Amino acid sequence: MKIVLINPDIPWNAGNIGRSCVATGTELAFVGKMGFDLSAKEIRRSGLDYWQFLKYSVHADLDAFLATLPENPSLIFFSTRGGKSYWEAPYRPDSCLIFGAETAGFPDDIYEKYSESLYRIPMWSDRVRSLNLSTSAGVALYEALRQTKA
Repeated sequence: MKIVLINPDIPWNAGNIGRSCVATGTELAFVGKMGFDLSAKEIRRSGLDYWQFLKYSVHADLDAFLATLPENPSLIFFSTRGGKSYWEAPYRPDSCLIFGAETAGFPDDIYEKYSESLYRIPMWSDRVRSLNLSTSAGVALYEALRQTKA
């Protein structure tokens, strides 16, 4: 299983997600423009001393990342624009759980091209626009692991 961050902006989120990935044996892929440098102290601080154990990769764009995957990959996109609940997602042990930037979400072409693969994490209050990226990644990752019994 992989967590994929497209154009991530905030190093603390990436560090927290990296720590969750180490805890679960999940790979982390950074795709597109990052709002930080992977050697930044903020990432090291939030990832603590676990960062050295993280399996991660960096890709110029989504097409470059997709080129590294086998045929017919399991791509599951998470967004507040998703029409289906994350509980309904077709998780597989090799799924890629894909998240957009904290400030902008996904590029528009992703919303169009992958509209049938967009899932949301429900929120019961209209006072919150979205959950924190590292919270969302953790919620989705553990649900995927639960469903696949990985």
